[in-house]
Amino acid sequence: MAIKIITSAVVGAVLLFTAGCSFIPEYSQPEMPVADAWTDKGLESDTGSEPVAADIVYQDYFTSQTLQQIIAMALENNRDLKVALLNIEQAKAAYQIKKSDQLPVIAGSAGLSREGVPEDSSIYGEAYTSDTSMSVGLGITAYELDFFGRVKSLSQSALETYLATREAASSTRIALVAQTADAYVSLLAQRKLTHLAQETYKAQKATYDVIKTQYDAGSTDQLALAQAATSTESAKASIYQYKRLAAQAENALVYLAGPGVYELIKAPETPFESIDDIGFLTRLPAGLPSRILLARPDIQAAEHQLKAANADIGAARAAMYPTISLTGSLGFAAESLSYMFDPSRSLSWGFSPNVTIPIFNRKGLKANLAVATVGEKIAAAQYEGAIQTAFREVADQLVARRHYKGQLDAQNALVSASRNAYNLSKARYDNGIDDFLSVLDSQRSLFGAEQGAIALKQAYLSNLINLYKVMGGGRMDTSAAN
Repeated sequence: MAIKIITSAVVGAVLLFTAGCSFIPEYSQPEMPVADAWTDKGLESDTGSEPVAADIVYQDYFTSQTLQQIIAMALENNRDLKVALLNIEQAKAAYQIKKSDQLPVIAGSAGLSREGVPEDSSIYGEAYTSDTSMSVGLGITAYELDFFGRVKSLSQSALETYLATREAASSTRIALVAQTADAYVSLLAQRKLTHLAQETYKAQKATYDVIKTQYDAGSTDQLALAQAATSTESAKASIYQYKRLAAQAENALVYLAGPGVYELIKAPETPFESIDDIGFLTRLPAGLPSRILLARPDIQAAEHQLKAANADIGAARAAMYPTISLTGSLGFAAESLSYMFDPSRSLSWGFSPNVTIPIFNRKGLKANLAVATVGEKIAAAQYEGAIQTAFREVADQLVARRHYKGQLDAQNALVSASRNAYNLSKARYDNGIDDFLSVLDSQRSLFGAEQGAIALKQAYLSNLINLYKVMGGGRMDTSAAN
């Protein structure tokens, strides 16, 4: 009979606990503090049927096989990403700790007691050995009945923090993919610039040798020789500059992807891939701001932090109400195993509820509530700020993508015009119509135009990489982290 009474009491307490109220404010997603459309009216948009960048994996966006292998190595070996993934595990464990507080901790116990009493301490005037006492049972210690939802609010806050950590890891992955692709494009650009400087140096060195021969024969003056030497040494200096930058780009890739990347990026005698060969998925729809921005993991992380702050308000409110805890035990105690588990002779139990009412610390509890309320407002402002920043990043990259194509066409036309001017000026010099200064000017103009074309191609490819990044491209699948 007693067991039934105790069991009913425990079940009733659990039912009261599960029916407890919650002081968490009703969450309402803030309105997006940005325009409903991109500021550049000339940008293409989709109707919602096309996939957003977040759904496009990097293997589909970057068509270069070499770059795909390098990115895979970076995702496998990069330490920053490993730390981000470990942060997920840490946040998950912290959430599980908070969640476990919602359930009672039931501990089992077993004991045996036998005592020898000396003569000086004996009430019988002689030494004796006490009877053996055995016990076994289950107990609950200071289990909080969450009538006002304090424990549940803390668990909800930990859950949102865990989800925010997952999204932060996804942001780290996206940034790593973009950094790796950008470093590879930089390497290809510096290698092509190095090759251009070497070819220019060869041409100018040959011109210098001709001028030197003419000078020695007395058919030209020292000024022409000095001008030819200036152009030759300038091209030679450019070779070392671009070799240095290429080596630094290689170091960047090794830092991002590990030393194994050397096998993929070491410069062969005949380059297998140049900056002109590498390709990306250029048809990336702009979409609507709401679809693009809300798919970004950093935006989702900011919203989870806002929800966590919202739950903290609930915990702070609940802390101002009484705390009801329960300590209880149920077991058997006997001096003989023969009747150890006989409820009529050995059943033992204890039931000790406790109520703690905040009285003199209400001022501090109100201050904690004020801190939580302000923290929620801060998180809301940070969420809105993250959306505004994301909107600007995407809008800037979309505008850049639109205009880079025209700029590239113009720069390539400049290269063609400069090469034509150089050929004409050289022909006029060879026929004695112009002096060598016009040849040097046109040669420098051609070298500068070709350098500009390569740098602009690198900037255009970097724009496509950054556009994929700021649109949340290739976000990490964190379903396995649940």
